[in-house]
Amino acid sequence: MEKLTMLGVGAAMVTNMYNTCFTISREDGELFLVDGGGGNGLLRQFEKAGLSVLNVHHVFVSHNHSDHILGVVWLVRAVCQHIRKERYKGNLYVYAHQKSLDALRTICRLVMQPKLNAFFDSRIIMVPVSDGAQMDILGRQTVFFDIQSVKELQHGFSCRLLNGKKLSFLGDEPFCEYERPFVEGSDYLLQEAYCLYSEKDKFRPYEKHHGTVLDSSRNAYSLKAQATLLFHTEGKTPVEERQWKYLAEAKQAFSGRVYVPNDLDTIVL
Repeated sequence: MEKLTMLGVGAAMVTNMYNTCFTISREDGELFLVDGGGGNGLLRQFEKAGLSVLNVHHVFVSHNHSDHILGVVWLVRAVCQHIRKERYKGNLYVYAHQKSLDALRTICRLVMQPKLNAFFDSRIIMVPVSDGAQMDILGRQTVFFDIQSVKELQHGFSCRLLNGKKLSFLGDEPFCEYERPFVEGSDYLLQEAYCLYSEKDKFRPYEKHHGTVLDSSRNAYSLKAQATLLFHTEGKTPVEERQWKYLAEAKQAFSGRVYVPNDLDTIVL
C-alpha cells in the first residue's frame, strides 16, 4: 500500500502551517520526499507524522525558492549525522535541476561542518534532472518536466505508482499547456491553489503567479484527472474553514475527488 503524507500545505510566508512538501511511501517504509519546506521544521514534521529520515533515500527539489530548498539542507545535515554514527544505510539521492543542486551544495558548504560535507558525492549523490528526463525511483517510472515558470526554473514530475495509477505533481505555479502531455489522465493531480477565486481581490494570487481553487479545479476537469489534491495555500483562512470552503468552490468545476489536506494528513493512493 502506498501513501502520500502532506508534511506541509502552506505557501512561502505562512506561519500557521508548514510549507508545502510531502512524502510518498511504500509498504516497506521507504520514502520519496518532494521538496523540504523552509527550515528545520521539516524534521519536526517528520517526527509528528511518525516518519523517519532514516527511510529517506530519494528526495526531489522542484526549485530554488527558500520555502522548498532550505528544509532539504536540514535533511542532508540529519542524514550526514546518521551516516557518521553508522545508523543510515545506503545513499541519499537528491534529484533537481543543476542550478538547485549547485545551490544546495553551496548552502551546505557554508553552514555545515566539513566532516559532514565530506559525504557529498560518496553518500550524498546529486542527480541532475532536465525536461523529459526519465528515471526509476523506488520502482516508480518517473518523468520530470519543465513547468515553464516565469519566476524560477522549476520542474514537476509524473510517475507511475506501484499499483499502476498515475500521479502528477505540477509544482507551485498554475498549469500551462506545455505540461499537458506529461500529466493528462492522471489518477492524482497535485497542484497549487493559493486561495479561493471568490477572494482573489483580497489575496491577489495572479500578481504572485499563483492560481485559485476554481482555476485548479478547471485544470483537473480539462486534464481528465480522476482526483486532484490542492496545496500551497495562503495562511489567513482558519484551518477549520479552509477545507470546506475550498471543497465547495472546487466542486463548481470538477466532479472528481478533491483533496484539500491539512498538515500531516495522509492519503492512501
